[in-house]
Amino acid sequence: MALFHLYVFCFLKMLSFLSMWHQHSTECTDHYDPFPVNGADENQPHFQGVTGLQNLGNTCYMNAILQCLCSISPLVEYFLSGKYITALQKDCSEVATAFAYVMTDMWLGDSDCVSPEIFWSAFGKLYPAFMKKTQQDAQEFLIYVLNELHETLKKYHRRRSYEKRSIPRFCRKMIANESSIITRLFEGQLNYSIICLKCENCTYKNEVFTVLSLPIPSKYECSLQDCLQCFFQQDTLTWNNQIYCSFCETKQETAVKANISKAPKIIVFHLKRFDILGTMKRKLRTDIHYPLTNLDLTPYICPIFRKHPKYNLCAVVNHSGDLDGGHYTAFCKNSVTHAWYNFDDTRVREIPDTSVQTATAYLLFYSCQPFSIPIQKHKS
Repeated sequence: MALFHLYVFCFLKMLSFLSMWHQHSTECTDHYDPFPVNGADENQPHFQGVTGLQNLGNTCYMNAILQCLCSISPLVEYFLSGKYITALQKDCSEVATAFAYVMTDMWLGDSDCVSPEIFWSAFGKLYPAFMKKTQQDAQEFLIYVLNELHETLKKYHRRRSYEKRSIPRFCRKMIANESSIITRLFEGQLNYSIICLKCENCTYKNEVFTVLSLPIPSKYECSLQDCLQCFFQQDTLTWNNQIYCSFCETKQETAVKANISKAPKIIVFHLKRFDILGTMKRKLRTDIHYPLTNLDLTPYICPIFRKHPKYNLCAVVNHSGDLDGGHYTAFCKNSVTHAWYNFDDTRVREIPDTSVQTATAYLLFYSCQPFSIPIQKHKS
C-alpha cells in the first residue's frame, strides 16, 4: 500500500512538471542562447539520445554535464525503466524526478532540442548558487548532481564482517553501508599508504571518490598517462605538511603513495586547468592527449582488484575561453548509432573520431564496459 501511495505521489508530481515544461518547450531557443540556431542540423535524422538543450542564461555548464550523463546507458536505463521510483527516499525527490523527465525527453522525445528548466529549477531550490545566471564550474556541478541523486536514491545495508583475511591490508576495500545507482556506476576508492620516514611505520587510509582531479605536469603538451603518473607518484610531505606519527608521537616527514583499491565502472577525470596561486588566477591550456579506447589503469590499481583495467572514452566536457568568460560544450558517443556528437547547447552535429581529441578537454568520462541501448519501461 505504501508503494502504491508513492507511485501516486510521483505521478502527481510528474504532472506538475509536465504543466511547467509545456510553458517553456514551445521553442528550443531564446535570447539567452549564445548560438541562436534552430536546433540540430535539419539534414541530420533525429536519433535517441541525440537532443540539444536550451541555454537558460549561462547554463552551458549544466547542458554539457546533462549531455554526458545522458550518454551513460546504464544510468539512463535506470531512470527510463522507472526503477528509480522504488528507491526514492521517503518522499518523491523533485531533483530525481526532474532528472528522470529530462532524460526521458532527451531519449524518447520527438524534438531536436528541449528545455532543461524543470531540472534547473528543482536543483536550484536546493543549491541556489546554481540559479544565478553566471558562469559555474562544470566539475563542481557534476559532483553536486551525483551527490544529490545518491542521497535521494541510496539504500542502506547491514555492515558485514571484514573482507577475506588473505587480502593484504593495503588492498582491502571498505564495505559500504549504503549504495545507489550512483555508487554502483561512479564510486571508486583510493588507498593511501603513509610511511613515517623516521620510524618507517606504515599506516593506510581509504578515500572514496566519484571524480579524480588530475594535476597537469606540463605547460604546453602532455598525455593523460603523464597526468595519472603525476597523481599516483609517491610524495614526500615535509615542513608544514608533516603528518603526526603515533609511534614517534610527533609530526614527522612522511612518504605518501596512492593506488586504486576499487575501480569504478565509470571513471571521471577532472583535468585541473584552473590554477590559483594566491591572488593570481590562470587557465592551463596544455594540449593533453587522451586515448579513445584501451586506457590502461593497470599500473594504478591494486593487483587483486584488476578486474576492469582498460577503459574506453564515452564523453568529454570541453571548456573554451577564459576563467570568467568561457563556454562549455560536450562530446558524447551515442549507444544507438555508435557515433560521436558535438553538443553545443541547442546545436548538435555528428563528428568523426579524430575530432574528439581536443586541447579544450576539461572532464573525461571513461567506461570499462561497452554500452547497450537503454531499455525503457514497456507501456501496459
